[in-house]
Amino acid sequence: MSTHSVTPANCGTTIRLFAGPYVELGGQRLEIPEGSKRLIAFVALQHGRVERRHIAGTLWPYCDECRAQGNLRSALWRLKKAGIDLFTTDKWALTLYEGIRVDVQEVSAWADRLLLEDPGPDDFKFIRRGVEALNLLPGWYDDWIILERERLRQRVLHALEALSHRLVHMGALADAVEAALYAVDIEPLRESAQRALIEVHLAEGNWVEAHRVFTAYRRLTRSELGVEPTNALAQLIYPKVASERGDHQPSHVYVARQPDPQVAI
Repeated sequence: MSTHSVTPANCGTTIRLFAGPYVELGGQRLEIPEGSKRLIAFVALQHGRVERRHIAGTLWPYCDECRAQGNLRSALWRLKKAGIDLFTTDKWALTLYEGIRVDVQEVSAWADRLLLEDPGPDDFKFIRRGVEALNLLPGWYDDWIILERERLRQRVLHALEALSHRLVHMGALADAVEAALYAVDIEPLRESAQRALIEVHLAEGNWVEAHRVFTAYRRLTRSELGVEPTNALAQLIYPKVASERGDHQPSHVYVARQPDPQVAI
């Protein structure tokens, strides 16, 4: 097999790290040699040129420098033997070929567009793909992967909340509910996600649904953390209850409970 079956000339080459890693070329899945997977994942998660010394020291931290550099050369050799040539290399560094896509970068760019309030038409159809981003390199527990996984998780959660708010303003309330529900499903204890869902229900005029979400969340925070939701969240609900009754004050005065010092948070 040619060592150049995956090169910049091959349009559509993508490194898949979600539920991976593997390389996709023209719809065909190419398996990465076991000894080279961490190398591809690490370089793909960086931006631009990556120093060989940095790669070797991160991927083989318990080896001396000479042995770590040897492991790096072996990982590159295995890739070429498998016909997977993804990097420009020199004596000092590795860089992904220009034009090779990385699925993590695509999801990060999607989140950035939503958070910068500059989404394109297709970004509103990207919800499920964003949620799939939480399945980044499952079963890998290297420190650099854990950090990137959490960074991406937070980015996706913020993007889903921003997407829900934007869809409310567009009047696409069903899609807004879906985006908010995804955020709540990812992190049920996240108050900003619960707020996004409550706000959609209120925008629809579904006061009972909003109250049900708040009540369930309140029960969850009490049982898991020994605390109440914030007053700011509660005020989304109780003023609506009061207005339905024709009152200026809610029938129940909500007071957030302080954390129980005996509950570990």
